[in-house]
Amino acid sequence: MNFAIPRKNPSDLVLYIWKIIDLPHIALNDLMYKISFELFLFPPQNAEKFIQNSIDNKLLEIDEQKTLTLSRNLKKMLNNWQLERKEIIISKIDGAQRDSRAVNNFKTDKTSNFNILLKAFLDKGTINRTVSISEQDFKINEFNFEKGSIKSEYMGSKKEPYVIDINTNNQKLIHNCHDFQTRRSQNKKFCKHLAKLFLLLREKDEKSATNFLREIAENINKWEFMS
Repeated sequence: MNFAIPRKNPSDLVLYIWKIIDLPHIALNDLMYKISFELFLFPPQNAEKFIQNSIDNKLLEIDEQKTLTLSRNLKKMLNNWQLERKEIIISKIDGAQRDSRAVNNFKTDKTSNFNILLKAFLDKGTINRTVSISEQDFKINEFNFEKGSIKSEYMGSKKEPYVIDINTNNQKLIHNCHDFQTRRSQNKKFCKHLAKLFLLLREKDEKSATNFLREIAENINKWEFMS
């Protein structure tokens, strides 16, 4: 959820409040209390004025018992938002389960060519750290062994995404996360982002992912790991 307070648009602000309180209806006094003393959006007098304006503008509906509900349009918007959130949560759960299976497969299957090759590029514990990375934060722009090119971006906590550029023609592996820059690249090892990327590529095309790893491993002295 984006918790930036949308003060400029009254309907957005009402919807913002309802996302937080997460109730189908609420008593007028209770809403005033929450707005003023729990969410700290307005002092009590301003909160009362805000609620009344929302009622007058048909953003909120009030019954004889002074119970407030969202207007029909805002209810629809809230419902759509909740459905979207549910899909995102389910997707993340599914992704986490796939991640767990991929890591378990990597640890237990000692005969897979992909696993053997990838393990050669990993320090102890690196594969476990891939679980913390969401596949939704990866964008694979190119994955083509015939062209010898992998191009990907990972949106981490920084404003600008990390880049990964692997090219078998010029034998360069480029990545710009801090761990890779300061530690892994010097020993021609993979950080958690590179390990995660290859696990994702394996799901798309295991043969091509394996061929990329083999190409790097068999010519490792000629490859440049750089940022």
